[in-house]
Amino acid sequence: MHSEKVTWGGLTSYVVHDLAGNEQPSLAVVLCHGYGAPGTDLVGLAQPLLTTGAADAKKAVCIFPTAPLDLAGQGMPGGRAWWPVDLDRLINRRTPELLTQFRRACPEGLVESRERLLALLSEAGKHFGLTADRFVLGGFSQGAMLATDVALRLKKSPAGLCVLSGALVNEDEWQPLAAERGPLKVMQSHGRQDSILPFALGDALREMLSTAGANVDFLPFSGDHEIPLEVLHRLAHFLREV
Repeated sequence: MHSEKVTWGGLTSYVVHDLAGNEQPSLAVVLCHGYGAPGTDLVGLAQPLLTTGAADAKKAVCIFPTAPLDLAGQGMPGGRAWWPVDLDRLINRRTPELLTQFRRACPEGLVESRERLLALLSEAGKHFGLTADRFVLGGFSQGAMLATDVALRLKKSPAGLCVLSGALVNEDEWQPLAAERGPLKVMQSHGRQDSILPFALGDALREMLSTAGANVDFLPFSGDHEIPLEVLHRLAHFLREV
């Protein structure tokens, strides 16, 4: 397994693959970490995802971008974020009105991170000789929301979208974009006991995408805000199908 650190779109990223020599990948999987995690948080997923036993898995490359915001000043050394979040309010002072606002509004900072991720996709595409429809976009939690936002805006539909414990935000923009996007291939998971992003927010995203014509493989699981083994297995299966 080969690993290197690069900077694309102004984002430090970790690239992992099992390609031989100058072999080019046929698929790129971009996975964005969640709020407060380091840029290396999801890198460990590359090994199981690229060694699934399917021959085509070895022709894929995994890219793990690091979010631009440094949370050291918020008491989280090494933690990064795609945009600011008031976790205390979201977890401890949650109200129905807050959740309605959460799902409808565009988070401050999302636009900037979107532009950086789009730039990363452009540079990675040129580097590997891949078009947008040969990228699978995804992530965990906040990273899943960013991936969803970008997947709905690309000129070409990506090969797939992986939403791990994500949620519906920016609904006023996403709903019409999803309708225009149409039959997007989506793998989504969410814990029924999620204490950070309530299950209902994940289910609302599933409903919006499905209503718009997306093919959503939804895996609810008994658990909290996490990526259990059953989700990793389903993700590997999804990538094999793609």
